[in-house]
Amino acid sequence: MMRIAAIQTRALAGDQEANRARIEEAARAAAAAGASLLIAPELALPGYGAGDDMRMLAQTPSGDLVARLALVANELKIAIIAGFAEMAEEQIHNSAVFVDGQNPPIVYRKTHLYGDYERGLFAAGHPSASIIEYGGLRIGILICYDVEFPENVRRLALAGAHLIAVPTALPATDHAELIARKMIPVRAFENQVFVAYVNHCGADDLFRYAGLSAIAAPDGTLLAAADSKAEALLVADIRPHDFAASAIAAPYLRDVHL
Repeated sequence: MMRIAAIQTRALAGDQEANRARIEEAARAAAAAGASLLIAPELALPGYGAGDDMRMLAQTPSGDLVARLALVANELKIAIIAGFAEMAEEQIHNSAVFVDGQNPPIVYRKTHLYGDYERGLFAAGHPSASIIEYGGLRIGILICYDVEFPENVRRLALAGAHLIAVPTALPATDHAELIARKMIPVRAFENQVFVAYVNHCGADDLFRYAGLSAIAAPDGTLLAAADSKAEALLVADIRPHDFAASAIAAPYLRDVHL
């Protein structure tokens, strides 16, 4: 069993220091609540709506920004997954970093860029089935639009993921609730995994966000959920063995033919 936390937050576009401080504050609250992992939204550090400043804000995984997150993780004994703008070989990626303060950072790059805004700023990553082993839990990472392609979730599930962390920047649209409250539980159910879908709330100069963060269980139930407007810290216990009966009743991974 692992207790995890998710921070639905209102990031300040372009203010990485303020956003890093907010993630640190959430990490302290999550650790105090007994959580061993905190997940923050897509581009939580630069702010999703940073726009043309994104290149200036981009850093490598060995840069000061990730190093300071790792120090907090080490101090609090809590791993952190947070979205950041990653600089790599003169390109920037919409990435998420995993730090625990004990091991080198692990980076996932978004593979399915959404809309002209993202395609104008970022280079796409390559689909993979990378799994992070942490505290007995097998964790996969996707970012926002990635999770809307069932192949991506299935790839991680077949690789043995227990939990898929999904930092997101889901905008407030007519179909936002369908994605957050219907698609995400279905992704969890059809792959017999936990899915932590972690969004921004509020607005910046470019976008308004849907909130609606949630942690879904393998049987499709929501273990924790936030509303559309307010900042929130969600906490849930991840107990894979509690859902063995669900896997027997819905043996999709056993019976799939690819």
